[in-house]
Formats: sequence, structure tokens, C-alpha cells
Amino acid sequence: MVQLDINIVSTFMTLKITDIQAPIASEMEEFEKKFRSFMKSKVLLLDKIMNYIVKRKGKQMRPMFVFLTAGVAGEITEATNRGAALIELLHTATLVHDDVVDDANYRRGFFSINALWKNKIAVLVGDYLLSRGLLLSVDNGDFNLLRIVSTAVREMSEGELLQIEKARHLDITEEVYFEIIRKKTASLIASCCAVGACSANANPETIEKLRLFGEKVGMAFQIKDDLFDYGTQEIGKPLGIDIKEKKMTLPLIYALQQASWLEKKRIISIIKNESNKPKKVAEVIAFVKQSGGIDYATATMQQYFLEAQQILYTFKESKYRNSLFQLVQYTIDRNK
Repeated sequence: MVQLDINIVSTFMTLKITDIQAPIASEMEEFEKKFRSFMKSKVLLLDKIMNYIVKRKGKQMRPMFVFLTAGVAGEITEATNRGAALIELLHTATLVHDDVVDDANYRRGFFSINALWKNKIAVLVGDYLLSRGLLLSVDNGDFNLLRIVSTAVREMSEGELLQIEKARHLDITEEVYFEIIRKKTASLIASCCAVGACSANANPETIEKLRLFGEKVGMAFQIKDDLFDYGTQEIGKPLGIDIKEKKMTLPLIYALQQASWLEKKRIISIIKNESNKPKKVAEVIAFVKQSGGIDYATATMQQYFLEAQQILYTFKESKYRNSLFQLVQYTIDRNK
């Protein structure tokens, strides 16, 4: 088993995204230009919205996974650029549609598309982004890349719907929880890594190995996100938001498993009927912490991280492998 060097990890924690991005800096710069061109439209309103989306982009971690994985698997090619753009286009489309479904007014601290231009336009914008991604692949014959990403989008939709179904009864087991986050979150990062490997003309075994690597990273990523719900630091996600939205996450699931029948009934009753009361939400958070839910979820997250690391270290050492490991560490150590 690969052992984690604490001194190396502490060094990684001080790195910035720009440091991690160093081996692919020129490729990412070129990608930015090409991605902007893929977003262009002759319709003035649509072009205005596309410019707004481009300007509020995040850390570009998904394209980084694509490019770094391509470097690990072989060589970065023109198909790598298209694969990264395909993922960004389809993922952005799902986020625009998600904001409509959730009636969300903000995304990464900016107004959402539906908040500025209303739901009807937001849905059409999501459709446009989806079509741009599909055409980008079809026009260039990237059918293998399109299959990988389309599978991820399907699984993301299934994961969201499964979570909604289970939230009504608050009866999610650990097994169901892992299935939800595998589909909802891990499938996207897995597709980034599979697309990167595929674009480098890697063999099917290598593509599957790196897809599994990405899946384990995605599982750790989502558990980290779930842990934010119980934190005290200033983060991008409001404290207790999952509890208010009646989402059953790993810390809570574990805590309920350890509780007596009476205590479990009391906590579930709070979540069902009083999750809009800050004092009651704080009560649930305290219950989870006292029951060892935080420690259990943290240990599970670290296990997924180590399993991902073991897969990555089967590939020869390179600047791409080193940066990819740093990127994974960054996702685990992030504070928002």
C-alpha cells in the first residue's frame, strides 16, 4: 500500500492552483481561447449570456483533470482540448438547469442565469450549451469522448433523482448514499479522467484505470463537501444547508446508525419538521459530532483518497503525475 508522506502533503497544502497547473499552463491558456470560441453565438442576447458565463468561471479544475490525465496516459492532443471543452459545455448546461430546478439565485457568488434572465431563457441557454457540446464532438468524430461524457450526464441525472426520491423518506443507507454520490458527483470527475486518457489514444485498460481513479477522487471530493455542513470555518457553503434541505449525508447516516431507536426518531423528526429553525439545525449538528459522524466520514474520505493515490502511482513518475496528485490533494484540503 502507498503510504502518505505528511511532509509532502503539507507542502502541497501551500500550493496554489497556478502552481499545480504549471506543466499544462500553455495548454490551459490555449484552451481558454478555444473554449471562448466554442461559446460564441450570432444571437446578441445569447452571446451576452455566454460572455457572462465565461467571466464567472471557477478554478477550471475539470479541464485540468482532463489535460493532466492525458499527460499521464500519453500525449496531450487536439482531441484533449475538445474533450475538455465538451465536459465544460455539458457540465455548465447541467448547472444552468440545476439552478432553475433549485430556484437558486446565486452560483459561486454571482447571480445565476435564471436570476438575471428568468427561467425560460435559462432553460434555453442550458439547451444551447448542450447542443454546442454535442456538435463539437460530432463534427470532429469524437464519438468515444461523447459516449464517456454522455454516460456521466445520464448518471448525474439519475443520482439527483435518486437523492430526491430518498429525501422524502429519510431512509438512506450508506450503500444508497455511496451510489448517489458515485452517480451525482464522482461520475463527472471520472469522465474527465477517462476523456483525458481516451484523447491521448490510451488502451481500454488504461482508460478504465484512470476512470476508476477519477471516480475515487470524486467520492472523496463529495464527502469533503458534505463535511462542510458541520464545519465552523467561513466557507462557500452555508452551515447546515444539507440538513435544512433534508439531504442525508455520510456524517448524519453514520450518527443515526449509532443512535438508539428513540434518539434516531427524535433527530429524524427534527429534520422532517423543524429543519427551518437554526437552533434545531444546531442540535442535529451537535448530535452528529458527538456520535462520531465527522470522524467516520473523514476517515472514509481519506480511504478513497489513498485508493486513488494507489491507482495513480501505478503510472510512471512525471510532471503530469505529480501535478495530478497535487490537484487531488488540493480538492481534499480545500476550504470551500
